[in-house]
Amino acid sequence: MITIRLNTDDVGRIRFALSPVWEAVTSVRALSNNTARSVHGPWLQKVRPAIDGPDLTLLKALIPPVGYIPDFLTPAPPRRSTSFESGLAAIAATPHHLVVDEIGRLHEENPNPLLPDLIAHPAKALDLITSALESYWRRAIEPDWRRMRSLLQEDLAFRLDELAAGGLERLFRNLHPSVRFTGDLIEINRPFCCDGEPMAGQGVLLVPCVFTWPAGLAVTAAPYVPTITYPPRGLGRLWEDRQDTTDSPLADLVGRTRAAIVSHLDLPMSTTHLAHQLGVSAPTLSVHLSILRNAGVVASRRDGRAVLYRRTSLGSQLLTASTPLV
Repeated sequence: MITIRLNTDDVGRIRFALSPVWEAVTSVRALSNNTARSVHGPWLQKVRPAIDGPDLTLLKALIPPVGYIPDFLTPAPPRRSTSFESGLAAIAATPHHLVVDEIGRLHEENPNPLLPDLIAHPAKALDLITSALESYWRRAIEPDWRRMRSLLQEDLAFRLDELAAGGLERLFRNLHPSVRFTGDLIEINRPFCCDGEPMAGQGVLLVPCVFTWPAGLAVTAAPYVPTITYPPRGLGRLWEDRQDTTDSPLADLVGRTRAAIVSHLDLPMSTTHLAHQLGVSAPTLSVHLSILRNAGVVASRRDGRAVLYRRTSLGSQLLTASTPLV
C-alpha cells in the first residue's frame, strides 16, 4: 500500500497534466506487454516494422517489461500541456548524480550489459538517451500524437468536471479502482513501495497516460513531486477504425463532408486538427461545424486557446443508424 498524506498546501497544489514524453517512455514498455489482440494491437502492428534498431535496444534496456523505470525519464510537466521537446529538455537537464543513482538501481533489479557504461558516463548517457527518445518519438508516437492528445484532453475535461461536481472525494473515487481518498490520505493499493515519503507541500500531479495500460497505474514519489499516472477514459476507442460514411444514409441526409466530420469526432478535435484529417480548409470546415453544432449533432468547448469539437449522443445515434446491416 502506498500512502500520500496531504496537508493544506498539498490540496491546493493538486493538478493535472499530460506529457508526450511520458507517452514515448511508457510505450516502450507497451511494446513488450501487448499483443496484436490487445487494446494497443493496431498501433503495435503499424509501428513495429519501423522502430527496430540500436535506439530501441537502448530504450528497452532502460525501460524493461516489468519493474522499475528510472524516474528521470518521466519528468513532471510544469504545465497542463507541454511539448515533447520541453520534456526532452527536462531529461537532458537531469543532475548527473540522479542519472547514476537511478540507472544503478535499475541495473541491480534488471541487469543489462548496456547499463554499466551509462552509469560510468552520465553526461554521455543523457545524450544517448535523449537522442534515442527523439528518434523513437518521430517514428512511433508523433504520427498518432494528435489523436492521443485528443483522448487525453477529453479525460482531463471529465476529471475537472468531477472535481467541480463532487470535490476531491468524487475525483479520486472515479480515478482508478486502486486509488482511495480518505480524510487527508490518498491510498494506492499497489504491490510495491516507493522509496521515501513524499515531501509535504509539493502537491500531487495526476497524469492520464495512454500507454499506462495494461499495467493500469504508476506512482512516482520522493524526491519527485508525488505523481499518479492512470489510463484515460475511452481508451478502447483510440485505435478504432473510423466508419466509412461515403455511401451511407447519413451522407445522403447531410452531405459527404458533414457525415465525415461526424464520423471523425469520436474524440474531441480542434478545427485545425480536423481540417488536417479531412483535407479541407479551416474556413470551409468552420461553416460545416457551425451547421452541425446548431443542429445538435456536434458540441464544442474551449480548451485554452483552442476550441474542441466532439460528436454528441444525437450525432452518434445518426452515425449508428447509417451503418449498413450485413
